[in-house]
Amino acid sequence: MRLTPLALAFCFAAPAAFAAGKPTTIAPADIAIAEQLREKALRDDTAWEFTEGLTTEVGPRLAAGPNDLKAREWVTARFKALGFDKVWSEPVTFPKWVRRGEHAEVLAPFPQPLSLLALGHSPGTPAGGISAEVVGFDSFDALKAADPAAVRGKIVYVGARMHAHQDGHDYGIGSQVRVDGPPLATQKGAAAFLLRSAGTDNDRLPHTGVTRFDPGQPAIPAAALSSPDADQIERMLKRGQPVRVKLVLDCGFEGEYTGANVIAELRGSKTPDQHFVMGGHLDSWDPGTGAIDDAAGIGISVGAARLIAQLPKRPARSIRVVAFANEEAGLFGGKAMAEKYRKSIGNTVLGSESDAGADRIWKITATVKPEARDAIGQIAAVLKPLGIEYDAQAPGRGGSDLSALHAVGMAGLSLHQDATRYFAWHHTANDTLDKIDPEQLRQNVAAYAVVAYLAAQANGDFGSAPGAFAKDQGED
Repeated sequence: MRLTPLALAFCFAAPAAFAAGKPTTIAPADIAIAEQLREKALRDDTAWEFTEGLTTEVGPRLAAGPNDLKAREWVTARFKALGFDKVWSEPVTFPKWVRRGEHAEVLAPFPQPLSLLALGHSPGTPAGGISAEVVGFDSFDALKAADPAAVRGKIVYVGARMHAHQDGHDYGIGSQVRVDGPPLATQKGAAAFLLRSAGTDNDRLPHTGVTRFDPGQPAIPAAALSSPDADQIERMLKRGQPVRVKLVLDCGFEGEYTGANVIAELRGSKTPDQHFVMGGHLDSWDPGTGAIDDAAGIGISVGAARLIAQLPKRPARSIRVVAFANEEAGLFGGKAMAEKYRKSIGNTVLGSESDAGADRIWKITATVKPEARDAIGQIAAVLKPLGIEYDAQAPGRGGSDLSALHAVGMAGLSLHQDATRYFAWHHTANDTLDKIDPEQLRQNVAAYAVVAYLAAQANGDFGSAPGAFAKDQGED
């Protein structure tokens, strides 16, 4: 998933893109139905059953990996079995990156093995690996300021630390090192790149994740050390003796691969061509089973949609659930959908994606036209008994993949999950079903059921239109 701190302030009071118009409202009768959905969701285990099935029967779902097609077929079958009115796929093409294995060890001054994982999109090492001296930095900025002469031919190590927070804002620190550190080290002539895992735990389980090299430009092998192994490297460096490491990565690109976004729809009763969209990404990193990142996100959306499907009458607009392709390596599924629906984005009246685990939702934010702000307040009032607070001043771009649709004009609503525990397991072998608390999962379903139903029933729109939010530079 991609969870970064708020980059720039954004004014929500009166964006120039919208002329004053008729307020968007929600009828009291629809509020009453949403309250019933909320309470029913707290006793429903559809989300748990979906998440358990996907992680047990499919397991890890590396994009373009052995389980990619199996996962799509499993989700398609499950969507149909759950009674959606329409289920279909839309192709998404992306580079195929494979992991075959990795190994590292300290050669000197204190020989011993290291626990690490190659970063997604890293090239492999030459046959026999790379052996070189390690040069250490405590932050991305320190590496940025380094003299290339001090880096050339060495293995760069960056030891930036993350700490646990409810809003997960330290992920901005870890992800910057992981994504931008390897290409920066390449520019300075490094032989390879290591980082302290972008995580908040002290387990000897490294966190993988994607890095970024510009196409056609030089790239060096890059990997993440577990936190205890990062500590070990730092202790050795402090002793003042040269630290030499051997790094062997067997990974790299193997052409292109075409996967797909899998989409399920509940058909609206009055304006079916308009829809609310929610979901999660189907791919996961390969060490774990992708339970919190992001089988739960799809499961939450499925659970919410199924409750709405059981109502005596469909809401006015359609509701779509999307299992996005290859979010982890670059939002490929979301970007493909944004491009496909760019001109008709006004039909996607509002969107919210679940991609920060399965712990309790604690905050709601939104980026909508001014005339819809009161309607968001009505939605927030129904969510308040779930312990969810409304921050009317903060942006809500809809979540990871849906941020791409927001960028072309979709109004966005973000339901912020408590990320205090999330980054201890994120992108590791510890991303497994046992990390999900069924009670907290049901609270998520309750929130999404309320939002989906009320967005689909609202009188008026939320401002979606091509280019409507082009000035929104805020981030979830």
